[in-house]
Amino acid sequence: MNMIYPGSFDPITNGHLDIIRRAATLADTLYIAVMVNHSKSPMFSIEERVELIQQVTDDIDNVIVITFEGLLVNVFQTYPIEAIVKGLRAISDFEYEFQMAQINREMQPRAETLFMMTNPEWGYLSSSLVREIHGLGGKIDQFAPPLVVSAMNRKLEEK
Repeated sequence: MNMIYPGSFDPITNGHLDIIRRAATLADTLYIAVMVNHSKSPMFSIEERVELIQQVTDDIDNVIVITFEGLLVNVFQTYPIEAIVKGLRAISDFEYEFQMAQINREMQPRAETLFMMTNPEWGYLSSSLVREIHGLGGKIDQFAPPLVVSAMNRKLEEK
């Protein structure tokens, strides 16, 4: 089965990597779909995010990193995908993700959604929290791969 794991991944965190590694063991191909969102001001460009994800997942043979804009279900027209993978951190995530799963299935009958419980070690972690801690000078080494931490440090120095 081919699966897709969508997100902004700005930046990719250890929590994302946990879901990716676990989902990749269940999938023939796992597409990591980096979302283009023009209404946000991301830390990393779409190209930088794709490159970082490719680098931190280069040891996982069945991962392909793609980008998409607009509706996730439209990606099903381009790639042979059968399921969407979503990580759940807390019960509050479930309500929103359940709603999205229902509407995605309505728009694309092939769009099954598989929920993966986040490893408790990463249950509190989000990209926005990592960006905020980093922006305030906090240490983020335990939250993101070293390559990502280095890239974030370079971004901070550029400002």
